[in-house]
Amino acid sequence: MDINPPYGYQEIVPLNKQHRVVLPEGRKLPLVFRSLTALPLSYTEFGAACRDYPIAFVSGDSGRSFVAMALLGLENQQNLFVTDDGTWDASVYLPAYVRRYPFCMTRVTVDGREQPERIACVEKRAINDKGEALYDAKGEPLPVWEELRKLLFEYEADLVRSEEMCRALGELLLLETFTMQAVPNEGAPLAMTGMYRVAEQKLGGLAADRLQALTQKGILARVYAHLISLNTFGRLLDRRAAAAKSAAAEKPGKRLN
Repeated sequence: MDINPPYGYQEIVPLNKQHRVVLPEGRKLPLVFRSLTALPLSYTEFGAACRDYPIAFVSGDSGRSFVAMALLGLENQQNLFVTDDGTWDASVYLPAYVRRYPFCMTRVTVDGREQPERIACVEKRAINDKGEALYDAKGEPLPVWEELRKLLFEYEADLVRSEEMCRALGELLLLETFTMQAVPNEGAPLAMTGMYRVAEQKLGGLAADRLQALTQKGILARVYAHLISLNTFGRLLDRRAAAAKSAAAEKPGKRLN
């Protein structure tokens, strides 16, 4: 049996009732998330996320399929929302992808065949005898796991809806590549490539019945949230500049002879 960990996870194992799991404290982030430049975004998160993050679509198969992502930085392995104490900035929306950690849902492969059902898994290194028990002695779920399981299963269903939306946008040929270019006040120019956005001109040219279908499914509202979110690239630049200024202030001053 093979289990492939989702993006940002290291090694996962199927969750069982005997596991005790070390849970993150509040918005405290494990190291693995502190250097991620983007995170997958689910269907219902668009409205909340568009206020704080640029939302773009990415493809790992040359445009045959797409994933909606919240962008967290402007350079590789850069998360501009992590504070000095290793927590996620309390002033912004915390993506569900982070809130579900160290748990996830994934498909397993048996004898080379991917199984249709998904199973609940946990990051292996989060399993520890000093961690939280998720089930009582009778095998019944404890309140802490009831809440986490609800988030896990609801988020998984919401990711499927996001996948369906991306598929619909792709089939309508509404996604186009774009490059974000910026010239910071200090330092070299920046360019982010390999991203896709909804082409407004193509959207406006859709037949009325197709626009109505997108509206009825709630997709059109998320398209506009995505387009509005692209304005927040400027905020990422501001965060990058603030982080650089903070790092410079922490450097020891030059020693005087």
